[in-house]
Amino acid sequence: MKKHSDSGFFDPSDALLAAQSNAPTFTRRQFSVLLGIGSGIALGMASGVNAAGTASAASASAGDMNAYVHISDSGEITIYAPNPEVGQGVKTSLPMIVAEELDANWDSVTVENAAVNGAKYGAQFAGGSLSVPQRWDEMRKMGAMVRQMLLAAAAQKWDVSVAQLSTKDSVVSHSASGKKASYAELADAAAKQKVPSQSELQFKKTADYRLLGRRITGVDNHRIVTGAPVFGIDTTVPGMLYATFTKCPTIGGKVVSANLDEVKKLPGVIDAFVMDGNVDVYKYDSRGAELSSGVAIVAGNTWQAFKARRSLKVQWDTSKASTDSWTAISKEARKIAKGDGTKVTLEQGDVDSAFNSADAVVESFYSTDFVSHAQLEPQNCVAHFKGDSLEVWAPTQTPMAVPGSLAGLMDMPVKDITVHQIRGGGGFGRRLTNEYVHEAALISKKVAAPIKLQWTREDDMAFDYYRVGAFYSMKGSLDKQGKLNAWSNHVIALSADGEKPNAGAGIRALDFPAKMVEHVKISQSLIPSKTPTGFWRAPSSNTFAFAEQSFVHELAVEAGRDHLDFLIESLGEPKWLEPDNIGSLNTERAINTIKQVAKNAGWGKKMPAGRALGLSFYFSHAGHVAEVADVSVDANKKVTVHKVWVVADVGPIINLSGAENQVQGSVVDGISTLAAQSISIEGGAVQQSNFHQYSLLRSNQRPKIDVQFLATDYKPTGLGEPALPPIAAAVCNAIFTISGHRIRQLPILNEGFVV
Repeated sequence: MKKHSDSGFFDPSDALLAAQSNAPTFTRRQFSVLLGIGSGIALGMASGVNAAGTASAASASAGDMNAYVHISDSGEITIYAPNPEVGQGVKTSLPMIVAEELDANWDSVTVENAAVNGAKYGAQFAGGSLSVPQRWDEMRKMGAMVRQMLLAAAAQKWDVSVAQLSTKDSVVSHSASGKKASYAELADAAAKQKVPSQSELQFKKTADYRLLGRRITGVDNHRIVTGAPVFGIDTTVPGMLYATFTKCPTIGGKVVSANLDEVKKLPGVIDAFVMDGNVDVYKYDSRGAELSSGVAIVAGNTWQAFKARRSLKVQWDTSKASTDSWTAISKEARKIAKGDGTKVTLEQGDVDSAFNSADAVVESFYSTDFVSHAQLEPQNCVAHFKGDSLEVWAPTQTPMAVPGSLAGLMDMPVKDITVHQIRGGGGFGRRLTNEYVHEAALISKKVAAPIKLQWTREDDMAFDYYRVGAFYSMKGSLDKQGKLNAWSNHVIALSADGEKPNAGAGIRALDFPAKMVEHVKISQSLIPSKTPTGFWRAPSSNTFAFAEQSFVHELAVEAGRDHLDFLIESLGEPKWLEPDNIGSLNTERAINTIKQVAKNAGWGKKMPAGRALGLSFYFSHAGHVAEVADVSVDANKKVTVHKVWVVADVGPIINLSGAENQVQGSVVDGISTLAAQSISIEGGAVQQSNFHQYSLLRSNQRPKIDVQFLATDYKPTGLGEPALPPIAAAVCNAIFTISGHRIRQLPILNEGFVV
């Protein structure tokens, strides 16, 4: 996979759809049938990841890989889900792809997590909205292959041609004779059939789908609503102890001393000790063998560990710690914005001449605060160091990275480390890193027992990899016809090393006006910062979209033109920005979503006083998404978002229920963030500690959300992220239409508005 330029960590936001744009191909040998000790058929595929970041097959013998599909002689069909589940629904959607091509009866399918094994399953991660596009072709082939082997078995049994047979709901039928056989009856014979080559595989037409595109409940839903243990926080193993790990409130501080003897005497405490750590401030790298300095407390249960922590007194050395001040950073950014960017990353035409000769020029400065991931399940991990081996149960988005990073920390071979995929209670990019796993493993090694490390909400808030604070100094010009003819964006990003932007910051490669506007200049300047930042839902796009789409509206207002017309015109002629690259913007798809969402919302209709519609479009993670927000503002600047219309073009929908859930969740998350969420850093320490200082949107504040997916024949792309970026600008554009107040900083609470 593509690496993040700063750290060597795979960056899903940069990779976009490399896995889909370069679809994998497999040899006959790589499509191998596994014959179990008992009866039944199991199918597997060994895949890897090549240097270009695309899924590719790796040769393997039938005996060394796990199965994707298992059909037992009792009729049970098990499909293994390869990618981590953190609420985005892939534990359901990926097996659905297999089941559709298999023509299986979904009611008889059991889904289980696949083992963590890159040699067998390729890249197993959750990020960048890549799970579906990465696995689409692969999972279709898995289902189609088993189905064709079952057909071959039935044809042999009845002495008929395969062409005379059909399948439905896990049954093979021969209509001419009326004969039928269940997959269970045919499993043994199917296992003995020749494995079909890729060229022999036959796939369903979209019109023939019986499962895909329907609303299917998540495979874990019943267990979740009935309180069954499914999340990392629920994990228990025999003989398990419980641990907390206390780090310095000032990011990067180190332990000098602590009252360990006093803490060890407290009820239930088994041990308390210092772990020195090996870094000052984390880099955003899930594979780095990193550990922060802190104090571990191990007790008989979580409450005893938490209670003992209250008595912990630590002297910290902050001489090498962060001294970041968001107030100072913001002032510096505004100062820098008055000049030119220190590094030009894109320049075409003659921006200066265009501005000098323009009929109108608009200049604005936009900013967004740091925000936390705030996933509802705080970080946790169960680890059991056994002397010559290590076993880990972790709700991580990057399970494949764990063995390598732990091998360095624990000084043991990768082969002796086993990782179990556990469902995460939200991720949004936070669980791409694994520092909590490192802490748990080392604590287990120290006490020679299995332990569960449990972070508190306060830990999660203080030691996040935050969505980076961002600044955009923007300038655009209009010609005499009121058309956009020049655009510049000076991006002011935070940097730990003074050379590269921190994770989630910096220039977005597919900045809006490139290849659409004649005169464009994109530049960048850096401000020093040691605050750890990372990939937060729709990284980079989540802040770029607010600034870009708000500024487009500013230009439309300056031109005296309807926002809808101006936005469509600015996209230019229908085309791929990069021909036939599904990971690039297709202006035809963009325009179609914009026109459809405007139609759905009744764009142009007369609105009541104090109420307006706001429009926005954004392309991110290969998803084309347009949104309209119905917003009202009262005399006290109280903002109500009544309804949001969303139209997306992401190709065929796998699970309609899951797809709608992702879009609705993105809109709610986006409104929650724009309303009041802000992480402020002063003296290198986070000022917020819990949800009383970091508000989440309440259920009574949630708007109605209308979702439509355009029916297109493009390959499917992910949905975990692309519906989030447009919402902030849509809401803020409506606020301007109502009040005449242009919001240029998020959250809107900074400008006196409340949701």
